[in-house]
Amino acid sequence: MNYRIDQTHRIERTERLPSSRRLSRRTFTALVAGAAAAVARPASAHVRRLAGETIIGEGPHTFRVKHHFPQLPDRFTWQTTHNVAVDAAGNLYVIHEGQKTKKDHPAIFVFDPAGKFIRAFGSEFQGGGHGIEIRQEGSEEFLYVCGYQGVKAFVKMTPEGEIVWFRKAPMESGAYAAGEDISTKPSWNRQGFLPTNFAFLDDGGFLLADGYGSFKIHRYDKDAKWVSAFGGAGNGKGTFNTPHGIWIDRRPAADGSAREPTIVVCDRAHHTLQTFALDGTYRDTVTGFGLPANLDTWQGLLVVPELKACVTLLDEKNQPVAKLGRAVERLDEIKNLRSVPDQWKDGEFVHPHDACFTPAGDIFVAEWVATGRITKLERLA
Repeated sequence: MNYRIDQTHRIERTERLPSSRRLSRRTFTALVAGAAAAVARPASAHVRRLAGETIIGEGPHTFRVKHHFPQLPDRFTWQTTHNVAVDAAGNLYVIHEGQKTKKDHPAIFVFDPAGKFIRAFGSEFQGGGHGIEIRQEGSEEFLYVCGYQGVKAFVKMTPEGEIVWFRKAPMESGAYAAGEDISTKPSWNRQGFLPTNFAFLDDGGFLLADGYGSFKIHRYDKDAKWVSAFGGAGNGKGTFNTPHGIWIDRRPAADGSAREPTIVVCDRAHHTLQTFALDGTYRDTVTGFGLPANLDTWQGLLVVPELKACVTLLDEKNQPVAKLGRAVERLDEIKNLRSVPDQWKDGEFVHPHDACFTPAGDIFVAEWVATGRITKLERLA
């Protein structure tokens, strides 16, 4: 079996790779390692075509790219995909912003692990669907969903779409203008309520990021009662400019030993991550991102989707180990790239808005594009 690297650094061969994922892993691991050494290019910029498949990354962070992985039935359309989550069975949940003029169209879609459509619901989020997370509570799983724009609420739901509870702005926090707890008019100021995402606490409570409103991080107890808040607008080091994503980092230390969990917040417009103790005390800032939007963890990795055309993987020390699908320069080269799908390239991202791991370490990426795009990065290494 012969391989060669052409002048554009693509790897070519004369036989098609076996369909078995197990065999592909072995083949690709050896092949990609050799190619990377030969061309001496960083993994972040290296996109390869192998037997009709697109491969990005290298070494233990090598992935097969499957753009447009789940497909909607003809009766539905994507309307700016926002966030993704995976349940214990491996089913994928996707929320899109939705168009407020299409009130009867669902905003949440569920697919099986192979990408086959299962069900849809959530029309109440049309025009404002944003964050979605899944939480195991006892023997059951629940969805936690954020709506911004004309929704301005957060909700706990069953995986079938039944509402358990519904909440608006926490007026007891003293952060909001009068009437914000009943308003459905977008209020893009620091006295408005436009929540973006959740992080789950071990005591059954949760944190809620008001990423487009007050810029505060709200703490709720297990009964969804407001407890306290931290953050707010500012220049960093405990304050924010668009705290868009949030996560509880429970990864072990690099040597495998346990360490205290921390809160990680995507301070998007500052292009940083900020970390906090669980009581909300500021700890440090991690730099080097382009509009970081959300977070998830798997084993020792933290994934950071960046709106500036990149999905970054960080190790236990929050050092970058891979920059996947990076295409930042094309955002400058092509005006409004998110609106011209015929200019998108395989293996490159446009505007990653959310990403989540599967139990096997694959990654789903949702992009903030009007046509909708959900990409599966299938781990090969």
